[in-house]
Amino acid sequence: MEFLTSSAGNILTALPPFLLVLTIVVFFHELGHYLVGRWCGIGAEVFSVGFGREIVGFTDRRGTRWKLSLIPLGGYVKFVGDENAASMPTGSDSSRQLEGGRDGSFPDAALWRRAATVAAGPVANFILAIVIFAVMFGINGRMIADPVVAEVQAESAAEAAGILPGDRFVAIDGAPVETFDDVQRYVSVRPDIPITITMDRDGGPVDLTLTPVRTEISDTFGNKMEVGRIGVVTDTNAGNFRVREYGPLEAVGEGVAQSWYIVTRTVDYIGNIVTGREKPDQLGGPIRVAKYSKDMSTLGFAALIQLAAVLSVSIGLLNLMPIPMLDGGHLVFYAFEAVRGRPPGEAVQEWAYRFGLTLVLALMLFATWNDVTMLVG
Repeated sequence: MEFLTSSAGNILTALPPFLLVLTIVVFFHELGHYLVGRWCGIGAEVFSVGFGREIVGFTDRRGTRWKLSLIPLGGYVKFVGDENAASMPTGSDSSRQLEGGRDGSFPDAALWRRAATVAAGPVANFILAIVIFAVMFGINGRMIADPVVAEVQAESAAEAAGILPGDRFVAIDGAPVETFDDVQRYVSVRPDIPITITMDRDGGPVDLTLTPVRTEISDTFGNKMEVGRIGVVTDTNAGNFRVREYGPLEAVGEGVAQSWYIVTRTVDYIGNIVTGREKPDQLGGPIRVAKYSKDMSTLGFAALIQLAAVLSVSIGLLNLMPIPMLDGGHLVFYAFEAVRGRPPGEAVQEWAYRFGLTLVLALMLFATWNDVTMLVG
């Protein structure tokens, strides 16, 4: 009973930051669809944040119903001619128009217009993340340290490979290293994978090979994860800790780099799951996002907004997966149409959407199971 009471209290306190983060991400995703769709001459009937019964809303002068719905776990734009929120087509009928022909239907739009409208959602997520990261870098800068080793931990991969205090990282697997953070980022996502490191020792290059050790760590809030570690440490003397400041263009570049890092780390993790190198227990759903939202809210608004940026990249990447029901699945159909000159048959599309729906629901159930396991375990 005590566990249930505590869990209920945690859920209630997690709801406000969770809804704030999710609403921001979903709104910008759907706004991307809407704006590009309007630019392409496609009419929109509904713009909804959330699913289910409408809580509050209004109808604009173009006839679009903007609403906040009861179930705040997503959202959608329903364009003219869409059968439902998943944008399943009703067939082609060029007579479908709104307001005397001013607004065109989605199925009747040119192929490139439909593709641009669909792709705009994930693109908007990436743009949102870049803007948030850029603003944060522009305001706060970034704490950096030189990639110089101050200490080699005993019985570590670094000690076994022959790394010595005072060595400076120059490159890892051929990629240049500028900061100690570059080393940590590269190594952390490659547990049990051999890597080649080039060190600067006494003014000369030294090439070493080592394998990061899989290590379970906990963050400030007790969230556990497995990362790669090689057992090197820097300090204020060796690393020359300092804040790097960025101008507007540099901040945007750092925002792009940070967003790209999240994309590559996610893709690497999924690839490692497929090859059996990683366990899929880090795949989380709404419960985990709610917990992280609550955790970040205790650190302040800036931390919560940065979580929104991370989630925005993740949702943008997820929606680009070639699964029917998702934006990536629609783009696959459009690619087929571009090559063959016609879309797949209605029966093929219907079965594909059913498969996509089943797969998405299965992923959601699996992610929710991971979340529940995390809470009770």
